[in-house]
This record gives sequence, C-alpha cells and structure tokens, in this order.
Amino acid sequence: MDIYFDNGATTRVFPEVKDIMVKVLEEEYGNPSSMHRKGLIAEHHLKKTREILASSMKVDPKEITFTSGGTESNNLTIIGTALANQRRGKHIITSTIEHASVYNPFFFLEEMGFEVTFIPVDEKGIIRLDLLKEAIRKDTVLVSVMAVNNEIGSVMPMEEIGAIIKEANPDTYYHADCVQAYGKMKIFPRKWKMDMVSISGHKIHGPKGSGALYVRKGVKIKPILYGGNQEQALRSGTENVPAIAGLGVAAEKIYENHEEKVAYLREIKDYFLEKVMKLPDVTNHSGDAPHIASVSFLKVRSEVLLHALEEKGICVSAGSACSSNKPAVSGTLKGIGLKKEEYESTLRFTFSCYNTKDEVDYVIEELEKLLVVLRRFVRK
Repeated sequence: MDIYFDNGATTRVFPEVKDIMVKVLEEEYGNPSSMHRKGLIAEHHLKKTREILASSMKVDPKEITFTSGGTESNNLTIIGTALANQRRGKHIITSTIEHASVYNPFFFLEEMGFEVTFIPVDEKGIIRLDLLKEAIRKDTVLVSVMAVNNEIGSVMPMEEIGAIIKEANPDTYYHADCVQAYGKMKIFPRKWKMDMVSISGHKIHGPKGSGALYVRKGVKIKPILYGGNQEQALRSGTENVPAIAGLGVAAEKIYENHEEKVAYLREIKDYFLEKVMKLPDVTNHSGDAPHIASVSFLKVRSEVLLHALEEKGICVSAGSACSSNKPAVSGTLKGIGLKKEEYESTLRFTFSCYNTKDEVDYVIEELEKLLVVLRRFVRK
C-alpha cells in the first residue's frame, strides 16, 4: 500500500505536465533569448505560460515574472520592494504564522535596519484585522500576508486585508503568498488590491523548481539577481523552459472544472475529519482550505506517529515540509494557542485529486491500531 497524504508538501505531476517537459527537454530545448528557430519556440512556451497564469488571475501577462518557486518569489518581492522603497519608509508588516520563506526575509531586513511588526492571529489562524489596521503607518512600505496557511489551512480574508491596507495608506504595497491558495481557490489581485502574488508549480501538480510572481505594473521592486536582464530585468538568468512549460500546463489543468475539483478535495477532507474525530483523544484545528487537515493525536509525539504510519505505506507530515524535519516548535500551532501536548502531537494530512475515500478508510484503520500500541508507551 502506498498512500500519499502530503500534497501540501508537493504533488504528483499531471501526465500532461510530464509529456510537455519531456518534449521541451528532448526536442524544443533552445534558449529563449536566442534569435534562431529553436530559441523562438522556447520563447513561445514562456509566452503561453505567461498568458495562462495571467488569465487565471485576470491580470496582464507582462505582469508575470517566472521564478524557481514560492521561496524565490517571496524573497524577491519582500526584499526587492523593501530595498527599492526604503527612502519612503523602513516599516514592514507580516503575520506571526507565515511560511519560513516569508519570515526569514523579514528577519534579514530587520538586520538591515528595517522595523518589523508581526501581527498575531486568532485561535482559528486568521490575522487580527484590528491590529493590522492600527499597525499601518505613513512609513509602512510593505504588508505581506499568506492567503492560506500551509500548516492548518486557515484562509485569510484577502480582499478585506487589501481594503484595510489601501485605506490606511494607499502607498503601502500588499504582497500575498498564494502558494497554498493558487489552484485551490480563485485569486483576483486587482479586485483584492494585491500588488504582488507568489505562486509555486509543484503545489498544483506541476514540476518542482517552477514558480511565478505577479507584480502589478508600476510597483517599484529591486532585483536580487543580476545578469542578462531576463524577465523584464527583474529576474536574470536563463529561464527554466521545461519547468515553465510544465507550470503552464499544470495551471491550465488545475483551473479546468475548478469548482468540481475543489468540491472533491473538500469531500475527501471532510470524510477524513469525520472518521478521524471518532478516534479517542483527537483534536481538530483545521482551517477552511479544502485540502489541509491538521489533527492532534494526544499522548503520542507527532514524529513517532509519522514514522509508524510511514512503515504502513502512508506519507503525512508534522507541519510544513520545509521545517518538519527539524525539532523546532511550529510558530503556527503556538500562534493559534494550542497547548504543548497538542502541538507536539499534531500531524498534517493534505489531499489531492488523486486521493480516494478508500485510502482514507485504510489510514483510519491503521491509525486506530497504531494509537492503541503507541499510547502504551506514554510516560506518566
């Protein structure tokens, strides 16, 4: 049995994604900056993916910059906008439950002399809008907030956040980390007053090493990579054409029959939560995202249960994949007020269109047996 419930970490590529990538690697392998035929064919792949991404968010294709993924998109927009606008102000804002690729750039900027305000969240993982409104000042150059939390699946009120930011200070830039949101919900940067949006390909059945950044026309942003001035001089370096072509196919497919796809994800998640909550000493702190379930199995440490499930052919995670292999305590789980016994026993189950209810049934059966055994060894 091989069951993959860790789709928040990465996803299996669509067959069509693999096909286009192989074709580009083997046949259409030109450098998109070259002027000959193969270069023009490669450039066509970039143009097509740019149009697909722009269409999905109702923005201009010229506002799409390709990156290597969510981490680079977040670093580029956070560091780039802060440095480009520091004469206007050196105050920046984010929440207390952001992904490491957001809060580490904020720590870097803090070392560079910027003043950082971290806005707390409520018990559901939603940013405190009243505190956000109070925190925005004349010298606030950037607010960065994730659309969907990667650990518990809380969904931020992105449109309301945009309205608050622009009413408090129209010159403050609004960045949204939409890595866990893109493909699971519709994203409308213009309507929601977002200036920058980060997305990642491998979260939507595209290839790893692919991603993009929406940057609204007129935003002042300083590059963090310098070279041949590719991507409108915002992200130098020869574009990863096979990955970008794969990203385009993945984005196109993920938004085909989108409502049905999201409904299926939610059905699988709800079915899982209904079953798992019947087990003893289990607490649920899952947000509204259709694909993320966060559950604490009290009296069993998360890493112990994770490896026990792995021996049964079941892949899950103990939080963010970027930090779950480290012993650090989750800032998200502490941020929503979980007790120590809860955050030390939390696992994350994340679903995709490839998962089934039969797989859920098998996981629940194994959990039921494993919890009985593992809880015998709890220190009292």
